[in-house]
Amino acid sequence: MKIYGLKTCDTCRKAVKTSGAALVDVRENPLTAAELERFWAAFGEALVNRKSTTWRGLSEAERAGEPLALLAEHPTLMKRPVVERDGQLWLGWGPEVRAELGFA
Repeated sequence: MKIYGLKTCDTCRKAVKTSGAALVDVRENPLTAAELERFWAAFGEALVNRKSTTWRGLSEAERAGEPLALLAEHPTLMKRPVVERDGQLWLGWGPEVRAELGFA
């Protein structure tokens, strides 16, 4: 099991602590184009965190850009964590995701 997120994110740290999974810090180890495309295929627009400080700091022109390019350029825009287990993906660490993964 892998958790994609940021080591400074409280939710990501909770997910790692609860699951014992390895954390892939997307700031230190940027996602490949293939990984971004796979995440986008699974979650679509939900993958972009439009409530983040990074999003609020972008200009209107930047916000109108291609989402995958934005995520590649600004990894902190990704809603997190993205949890991967056995090739399956989940977004977030809410009660429903924890229940599906057996950590409820």
